[in-house]
Amino acid sequence: MTKLKLLIGGSPSKFFHLKEFGEELKKFGVEYKLVIDTDIYSGFPSRRVTDWFQNKNDFRKLRDGFKPDAVFVDRQTNFGLVVLRSNIPLFVHLRGDYWSESKMAKDTLYKYPPKRQIIWIKERIADKCFQGATIILPICKYLETIVKNQYPEKPTEVLYQGINPSNWYYQEGIELKHPCVGLLQSAIIWGKTQEMLAITKAIESLPHVMFYWVGDGPYKDNVLPILNKYKNFKWLGPLQYPDGVRKFLSEIDVYALASGIDMSPLTLQEAQLMKKPVVATNVGGIPELMQDKVTGFLVEKGDAKKWVENLTLLIHDEKKAKQMGMEGRKFIENNFNWSKIADDFLRATKSLIN
Repeated sequence: MTKLKLLIGGSPSKFFHLKEFGEELKKFGVEYKLVIDTDIYSGFPSRRVTDWFQNKNDFRKLRDGFKPDAVFVDRQTNFGLVVLRSNIPLFVHLRGDYWSESKMAKDTLYKYPPKRQIIWIKERIADKCFQGATIILPICKYLETIVKNQYPEKPTEVLYQGINPSNWYYQEGIELKHPCVGLLQSAIIWGKTQEMLAITKAIESLPHVMFYWVGDGPYKDNVLPILNKYKNFKWLGPLQYPDGVRKFLSEIDVYALASGIDMSPLTLQEAQLMKKPVVATNVGGIPELMQDKVTGFLVEKGDAKKWVENLTLLIHDEKKAKQMGMEGRKFIENNFNWSKIADDFLRATKSLIN
C-alpha cells in the first residue's frame, strides 16, 4: 500500500476536509492528488449550460499525468462515471442517506416536472456510480445498513468522517449573551431542518436563555418565521469555516443539534472537541458520534419535553456541563482523529487494487 497513488475528487464544500484526509494518507506513504470533481468533468445536468458540452480532455490529462491506482469520491457525479469508463477502481464515500434525501427533494423543492427530471437524471448517475464502485464507504454504521439493503452484493466498509483535534481550540471574536445554546446546522434538507421546530418549547420555557442558530439553506425560510417570534432566539446566518465556526463554538454554553435525519454531522464532532456538552436528536448515525449521558444527551425525535429537561439541566449544572464537555473532547480525539480514519481506509481497500 505504500506505493498507492490515490486521486481524490470531491465537492468544494468538503475540500478542506479532503485535504486533511490526503495529508494524513501521505504519512502512510500514499501519494495523492486532490481536485474538485466538477472542475475536471461536470456534464449534464450542471447548472452551467457550457458544462453540458464539456469534453473529457481535462480528465484524460489528469489520468495520464498522475496515473492513479484508484479514485476516491465523496459524491456521485459524472466525474465518477468517467472514472469507471477508464477502468480505474472507484471508492465511493457516501456521506448521507442518498435515497431518502432524493425523495425529500422530490416532495419539496423539486415537485414540478422539469426539476423532477433533473432528480431522475441524478439518480441514474448515482446508481451507476454505486453499481460500478469497487467499494462503497458509508460514513456510519446506520448508513451501511441502508446501503446493504440497496446493493446487497456490493462490498461496504464504514468510513467515519475524520477530524483534526488541533484545529479546535478556544478563540475569541464573537460576543453572545449568556447563558446560551448554540445550533450549528444547515437548512439544505427538509427532513433535517424541520426538527428544529422541536426546540420551540425549550426556547419558550427558558426565556432567560438565548438560542443562536448558525446556518443557511433553502429551507431556512420554512423555520425562521416561527423561531423569530421568540425574543431569545437569533439567527446569525452562515459563518466562515473554520475560524468563524470555532469562534462561535468557543462562546456558546451548550451545543444543540435538532435534526430529523443525519448520518455523521461534523458539527457534532467539532462541538465536542470544543468541550461543549451536547444535546442531539437520536436519529441516524448521531448516536455513533457521541455518548449518551456521558458527553451529552440524546433526545427522541419530536420529544419537546426532553429538550426542555436536558437543556435546563446543562444550563444550570455547570459542573455536569463541564464534565460532559471534557469527556466529549476525549471521545472525539480517540475515535475520529485522522490517523485512525486513514488507517481504517487503507485496511478496507488494501485488497481491492490490482
